[in-house]
Amino acid sequence: MAGGGFTGTGNLKRAHLYEYKITNYFIFSCLVAAMGGSLFGYDLGVSGGVTSMDDFLKDFFPKIYRRKQAHLHETDYCKYDNQILTLFTSSLYFAGLISTFGASHVTRNKGRRASILFGAVSFFLGGVVNAASVNVWMLILGRILLGVGIGFGNQAVPLYLSEMAPAKYRGAVNQLFQLTTCLGILVANAINYGTEKIHPWGWRLSLGLATVPATLMFVGGLALPETPNSLVEQGRIEEAKMVLVKVRGTPNIDAEFADLVEASDAARAIKHPFRNLLQRKNRPQLVLGALGIPAFQQLTGMNSILFYAPVMFQTLGFGSGASLFSSLITSGALVLATFISMALVDKFGRRAFFLEAGTEMFFYMVALAITLALKFGEGKELSKGLGAFLVIIIVLFVLAYGRSWGPLGWLVPSELFPLETRSAGQSMVVCVNLLFTALIAQCFLVSLCHLRYGIFLLFAGLIFIMSSFIYFLLPETKQVPIEEVYLLWKDHWFWKRFVQDDERYALDKSKV
Repeated sequence: MAGGGFTGTGNLKRAHLYEYKITNYFIFSCLVAAMGGSLFGYDLGVSGGVTSMDDFLKDFFPKIYRRKQAHLHETDYCKYDNQILTLFTSSLYFAGLISTFGASHVTRNKGRRASILFGAVSFFLGGVVNAASVNVWMLILGRILLGVGIGFGNQAVPLYLSEMAPAKYRGAVNQLFQLTTCLGILVANAINYGTEKIHPWGWRLSLGLATVPATLMFVGGLALPETPNSLVEQGRIEEAKMVLVKVRGTPNIDAEFADLVEASDAARAIKHPFRNLLQRKNRPQLVLGALGIPAFQQLTGMNSILFYAPVMFQTLGFGSGASLFSSLITSGALVLATFISMALVDKFGRRAFFLEAGTEMFFYMVALAITLALKFGEGKELSKGLGAFLVIIIVLFVLAYGRSWGPLGWLVPSELFPLETRSAGQSMVVCVNLLFTALIAQCFLVSLCHLRYGIFLLFAGLIFIMSSFIYFLLPETKQVPIEEVYLLWKDHWFWKRFVQDDERYALDKSKV
């Protein structure tokens, strides 16, 4: 594993003294918090399906409807190229991007639970406004409210899960967020497949049902405990100790609690966490966790497939019902892949999943581009055999992404930040993630129109770059306690030059 720099746990402080049991209280807390992913997933799945429904297009985008009918059975790259239509999708992500900075303040000062509850309320209101929309701008207002909900939820939930989980199972527990995201996508596609047949208001039902996961998350969130890390950060020491005992199922929590208090003492000294994140000693977390991984997660091309799978399959010559059914297949593959990752990521590690799946994804994108270059053209019908081949390639790509960049794009950044910059760092993760999500949403259809099959070669090139980025720069974090992850950098071939003057390492040596 050249380039990884760290694969063992020999340099950690007190990790061997941590004790825990898997308790019902812990399971309940993580399952409820993870429902935050269903908000993100439901929207990812529902928006692309709704924008391919004829009744929706007739009400809000009649020009696109007429263009679609004129080329109903043709393979036309430019059939859905419309910036207002893509603004309907991307406005949510721009709103989430901006709101995540407010979410950082709430998450740090009021706790992870407060952000989860606020996100649920905003998402609920967005679902109501969208279902009642009578014009495009009302739709976009609803999308903005949904975006605020996603900004708060995506900021708090991965942190909550990583902080609650024992180090040995942190990978699987954190991926509950990805699992509920994928289940949200699957449920949304199933709903779209049914509501597409309800005329003329089926699209309203699809958008309005966003209120269901928001309600579940809010009601469940009322019963959630705050994480021990957050309680210590807020100065609620005794309450933090009680929660940690309850979550771990043992009174022997002194070693883990000592690490939490030390991390909190360091965090309390930081008055400007965003500014602190820019310091040289935090360069690994900034480059890997806050910028590189969340940006690359979107540049795989996967969210383009999720956003626009129904539209893309129609563009490839599938009918409306068939395109929604094909999207249902791909979202089912995403759920399956997440279960694979949850079962194996804490055994084989994060790097192995990133690199193996990245290799597969590269070849699938190249195969997709070559097939479209040779067999796909404006005004030509797509044969059933070729259509089936394209669906298989996309499903295989989804399976690779769904066990690597999908879940690990949220898991790994949530592991990397020390407590003093964790809320700020997670805000940066969500901000960069949503920025690139919005840009992809806004640019994919116009890029598909102008670059044609070249868009998939572009994604293949980006996948090669991001796999190299992981190979050379990311150390292995599996089974490392979250408050001791910072110790990995001093043994890494590249990052050690940035952290050698960090006072935390000198402090640790004086205790040995």
